[in-house]
Amino acid sequence: MYFLDRFAGPPTKFHEKAGEGFFIPVHPEPFRGPRTILRLLLQARRDFLGIWRKTEYEVGYRELKILGRQIVLVNDPDGVKYVMATRHDNYERKSPQMRRALEFLIGDGLFISDGETWKRRRPLVSDIVHKNRLPVYGKVMEKVATEMAERWSRAQAGQTIDMLSEMATLTAEIITRAVFGKDLSREDARQVTEGFTSYQSLIDTLNIGYTLGFDDGLPVKRTKMLRKAVGRVHGVIDRVIDDHLEGRGDHDAMLDLLMRRQEKNPELGLDRSALRNEAATIFMAGYETTAATLTWAWYLLGNAPWAENAMLKELAEVCGDRAPTVGDIPKLDYARAVVEETLRLYPPVAIFARQAREADTVGPYKVKPASIVMAVPWLLHRTPGLWEKPNHFMPERFLKGRPAPYSYIPFAAGPRICAGLQFGLTEAVLCLATFLQRYRIRVVQGAKIEPMARLSLRPRHGLPVTIERR
Repeated sequence: MYFLDRFAGPPTKFHEKAGEGFFIPVHPEPFRGPRTILRLLLQARRDFLGIWRKTEYEVGYRELKILGRQIVLVNDPDGVKYVMATRHDNYERKSPQMRRALEFLIGDGLFISDGETWKRRRPLVSDIVHKNRLPVYGKVMEKVATEMAERWSRAQAGQTIDMLSEMATLTAEIITRAVFGKDLSREDARQVTEGFTSYQSLIDTLNIGYTLGFDDGLPVKRTKMLRKAVGRVHGVIDRVIDDHLEGRGDHDAMLDLLMRRQEKNPELGLDRSALRNEAATIFMAGYETTAATLTWAWYLLGNAPWAENAMLKELAEVCGDRAPTVGDIPKLDYARAVVEETLRLYPPVAIFARQAREADTVGPYKVKPASIVMAVPWLLHRTPGLWEKPNHFMPERFLKGRPAPYSYIPFAAGPRICAGLQFGLTEAVLCLATFLQRYRIRVVQGAKIEPMARLSLRPRHGLPVTIERR
């Protein structure tokens, strides 16, 4: 279908502006001109961020019709609360597009499951990634971050590296050791990481079957390359499960905790396939989203010297000359504000789409069963009626108090809010602080930086940077 991309219209234009004491990071120009069904579908397939008109960045509701299918856009905090919390029972199901895109990789894993399966497993997974376990997982984060910082010290001065790739390696190693155990080999970690990366590049985020009338969409064609990508991930997970079953696992690993819970509570129904699905889900959520967030944070800090200086000042006051630890996180207020502002500007999941079980009313619209209702963090977080200077990078806004309820949803909201949000926030703040303390990181001059939303929101061409020791 790639030959159809030429019918999507001209490529999206992106804008960026910097000056004394301010930075407006890269963002797409709002969509203009006629938005035919074909152009909308093809543009969305190429670039989800470039399909939105200026009016859709305003507080309110919109309705789209695509070949008879109803899509309702909710860009109002009250509407977000209604869909994600108040009527969660009617909108707990992820969109057919998301379910079909991920089912080959994670099966009935928590991210795309619903109904009784989700109800049984959500408390279990939430407990395993709970903030009370951060002291254990925090040691993994500290060790892996320090090891990478040491590897950077051996790089040539002024050498260009792709920060997206580096951060993916970092977060993949952290989450693989946390999920599978500290003894997982670097080669196995590489197999899992590359398998996920390949899968994301191959999968199509649109499902034409849904548009054509199939309420659950149609299964994704399992090509040879897609099977190879999934096989790399599942192969490693299956070997780790075998090790745990034979008593050779790491007792602090998330997978081992899952297996011990199943032994005590057989009614959970965590057979071998379910264990693999949940392990793959936790890995996907913990690796991809945090890698993207850290990459965007380096892009922002590299263009905002005042923010970098404020963070360095805070690090000096809290840590002195020693490396940051998980115990320092509660005192690193500005570092956390940088991460939260990064999540506002570049939410890892740019669109939360839910499928209505039953007829309902959302805002001014009558919602039909099987219709899609969308909350779009990319729009919500940049709505002028909700945020001062919404396109500016301003970490200070998160030091003045919390955003209005349901106006800030980088981790979703309601019962389906990300179970591992504290793990992810802690990891992002700690890693950012660890590297910033040692290195000056700058985006290569003239590099073409464009946000791209597929399964996650990442720089389309990576993030080329130079690294210098402080």
